[in-house]
Amino acid sequence: MGVQNKWFCTVLMSIIFCCVCPVLAQQPVITVPADTTVKRYVKTGIASYYGGSFHGRKTASGEVYNKFKLTAAHRTLPFGTLVKVTNLRTGQWVVVRINARGPYSKKRIIDVSFRAARYLGINTGKGIAKVKVEEMPPLIPPADANDAIIVPDSN
Repeated sequence: MGVQNKWFCTVLMSIIFCCVCPVLAQQPVITVPADTTVKRYVKTGIASYYGGSFHGRKTASGEVYNKFKLTAAHRTLPFGTLVKVTNLRTGQWVVVRINARGPYSKKRIIDVSFRAARYLGINTGKGIAKVKVEEMPPLIPPADANDAIIVPDSN
């Protein structure tokens, strides 16, 4: 009886292996569209950051603002849009997700969270900087939907 059980288990495992391997081999391949004809938002202007008094309050998107997340306020870009914000003086940049409306000052083009301001080097002094804001192509969302990818300048 012991030999028959071993033979049965070996055959069963072989059948399962043959059925599962083709399924695993057919995992979807995710590609980024190479469509260069799509016009993406690119603008240069003044950025500021918002923090303390808004922390814990609801944003226009309905999400609770957390100054330690990589988010930003923009007047027109859709909620969830990822944008790369580059400090033109230092070259430091960060990718943030639009989750609020603003800035209220007409002289500014974007308000970034306190955490993003630290990466841009604008969380001290006047708290503003001349920046370039570039809409990123749609990608796979990060594992934590509240955070975008940070890639500070290595220079």
